[in-house]
Amino acid sequence: MIKSPIASGPDSHSAGKRPGTKTGQAELLLEIGTEELPSQFLPPALRALGDSAERLLKEHRLPHGAVRTFGSPRRMVLAVESVSGRQAATVKEVMGPSKAAAYDAAGQPTRAAIGFAGSQGVTVGGLEIRRTPKGEYVFAVRRETGGSAVAVLGEILPDLIGGLSFPKSMRWNETGMRFARPIRWLLTLYGGRVVGIQLGGIRASNRTFGHRFLGSPESAHSQGLPVKDLRMYMKTLERHGVIPDQSTRRVMILAQLTDLTKAARGHLHRDEDLLEQAIYSVEYPHAILGEFEPHYLSLPKEVLMTAMKEHQGYFSLMGPDGALLPKFIAVTNMKLSNMRLIREGNERVLAARLADAKFFFEEDRKTKLADRVEKLKGVTFHHKLGTLHQKIGRLTELVVKLADMLGDQELRDTCRRAAQLSKADLLTGMVGEFPTLQGIIGGEYARHDGASEEVSRAIAEQYLPRSMDGDLPQTLPGKILSLADRLDTIAAFFHVGVVPTGSEDPFALRRHATALVRIIVESKLCLNLAGVLAQAKMLVIQDGFTAVGQHAADLLDFIVERLRYYGRTVHGLRDDVIQGVIKFRGSGVFDMVDLLNRMKALQAIAVLPEFDPLMVGFKRAHRLVEKEKWSRDSIDPSLFQHPTEEHLYRVLEEFKKRVPALIAQGDYAKALDGLVRMRPAIDGFFEGVMVNADDPALRANRLSLLYAIDQLFLSFADFSQIVVQGT
Repeated sequence: MIKSPIASGPDSHSAGKRPGTKTGQAELLLEIGTEELPSQFLPPALRALGDSAERLLKEHRLPHGAVRTFGSPRRMVLAVESVSGRQAATVKEVMGPSKAAAYDAAGQPTRAAIGFAGSQGVTVGGLEIRRTPKGEYVFAVRRETGGSAVAVLGEILPDLIGGLSFPKSMRWNETGMRFARPIRWLLTLYGGRVVGIQLGGIRASNRTFGHRFLGSPESAHSQGLPVKDLRMYMKTLERHGVIPDQSTRRVMILAQLTDLTKAARGHLHRDEDLLEQAIYSVEYPHAILGEFEPHYLSLPKEVLMTAMKEHQGYFSLMGPDGALLPKFIAVTNMKLSNMRLIREGNERVLAARLADAKFFFEEDRKTKLADRVEKLKGVTFHHKLGTLHQKIGRLTELVVKLADMLGDQELRDTCRRAAQLSKADLLTGMVGEFPTLQGIIGGEYARHDGASEEVSRAIAEQYLPRSMDGDLPQTLPGKILSLADRLDTIAAFFHVGVVPTGSEDPFALRRHATALVRIIVESKLCLNLAGVLAQAKMLVIQDGFTAVGQHAADLLDFIVERLRYYGRTVHGLRDDVIQGVIKFRGSGVFDMVDLLNRMKALQAIAVLPEFDPLMVGFKRAHRLVEKEKWSRDSIDPSLFQHPTEEHLYRVLEEFKKRVPALIAQGDYAKALDGLVRMRPAIDGFFEGVMVNADDPALRANRLSLLYAIDQLFLSFADFSQIVVQGT
């Protein structure tokens, strides 16, 4: 057996209370033992396990304490503190027929009362008569004390386990049960006693199993390790080579990475995805430092790092100058007195991968990217959308349009050349072996072929950001190429009717649209996206693809929804503020930078105490204008009868000049401040005059005054969408 580095430290895990205590509460412990689970399956499955457990316990009226989940490649664990020994009592009340229908004149129950009582499982004598707003009605009242926790858990635990879903599931025996991997054992304890369930041909017990190779005697491998609570479970597994808690494994791995990095005199390339993969790939982490031949450093750094990460799950090390060191760190699932054989085995496997990468790199460069473009005519982009060669043609025209909006002739030429070469690396051996290098290796090959640095970097950056919150392209040509690629993809799929629905989005169109928003907004690219989208749709139509459905009008709305999501999640904008600005946008114009700036300015002023009273006055004016369908703005000052009319007119004339000028300058804070300063005049007007005067001329003049105010406000946003707090 081995001694865990944390086994002797303070135990943070509560064992819970057993039946027989004053509270009648006890700890629930569930372990699902399996064949090795893929590392990427575990985090979402553990979240689902905890969430589903809380939901089921609540639905079945079992009060409980904290819910925790743990996981490693061979086990998923649920621990719930202080689960009540019995279901909470409940009273269910159901209203039935009226008293008049339930009882006759003599006060005897009718068939309606008898039938209602029978359907609710109560006696007729147990029906209660209560007064309601609709009159007197009979009620069936059922009081349930609740069953024992053991009985309830015996019913819900199989549902909890069977309800877990995975990206891929399998059947492994005649029971037909589906799970990510075959289930080999079940541990179900409530208050130290086994909850008797059976699932997938496995009967639950109080036994767990340690590491396949570390610390367990032969008998423990076959018979398992008995435990009675979470505290004992953790200590037993730690003694037998398993660290069940992923947060503890994280701490151990990070400490080992730090120590080995110092020993190598380098800097660790921190990769959170790779770290999570390591955490969920081992039960007892032990990191080792390995080396590879320095001559492989002639390969681009990205190639080496990808080979180490994608195929082997190794961490890369950098020197003080940022250059890659000929060393790596592997996190293994073993701790032996002599790790030399394991280290050498890892080095041999990596050497073979790097040799393959070097071969592909050298072979690929014998053919120029430009010479591969013609062959893209034989590569399908999508069966409804032709070839990659056709896509390149559309990209080339889109980048030119974007470059014309954002730069000069030199930018146009750079973007056109980058677009023409952008997909050629998909035919290289390197991308065939390492698909995540697409674009990156294309930039390397373009540079080798003599392309300018601007063209090479644009090709390398075309797929950025690669995730929802990933790094953005840094160069303007790279941003333009990335935008054009995503615009074409979205427009093309919408044209042929491949549109995201609900949770279904097989071609990640939502992610592409979110990337569009991020690139444009965070790079402050002021362009009319509506015009670019129109050209993107036109180019797809010109390629002759068959339209399916009427999705063209939905395309801009689809991107608007991504802007709405971005504003809400990144900037914390209110939904009504976003809606007000979105509804304002003029037809044929869609400048996301401008719209987001308006949203932020509007939200900033919406928190002022005078803003809500201003909205009350504005909405009153807006409703009158809208109700009358008024669209005349001719105001005759000679018809004013009350000083408040004259005052509002002077204020309006002042701000009709000032506010539009401030909006044109992009000084939205001052423009909104001007609108807020109109509040006293608007309130005074409504207090001083009756808009719907008997005299038609007076009424028309006052409506025109309100119409002018309405139009001034709507020049910034649709303020009718703003929710006045407290209403």
